[in-house]
Amino acid sequence: QVQLVESGGGSVQSGGSLRVSCRGFGFSDSRYCMAWFRQLPGKQREGVAALDDDGSTVYHDSVKGRFTISHDAAENKMHLQMNALKPEDTAIYYCAALCSANIWTYNWWGQGTQVTVYP
Repeated sequence: QVQLVESGGGSVQSGGSLRVSCRGFGFSDSRYCMAWFRQLPGKQREGVAALDDDGSTVYHDSVKGRFTISHDAAENKMHLQMNALKPEDTAIYYCAALCSANIWTYNWWGQGTQVTVYP
């Protein structure tokens, strides 16, 4: 059974950095599409960054130049490095893997991890 387990996140002041990670279990694909989403309080979940199985990346306009998605195939772990964080980045962050219809559509999700950025 596919399982995604998240770690990292936490709290930081504006301008700081955090990293969230997500380890995949139950599948052995070395290359697959994956993404990070976030859900801000009172809003719908939105895609933040995606990494396709050909290595191409896509970022939400609000995080371009600040966030980086990556994948460690040896550990089957994906990361989201977040730099120059802003209070508006405060949200619950979710990883997703093994896309279906497109790079923003997934059936497998992590449990979510809180990221809080203080002014």
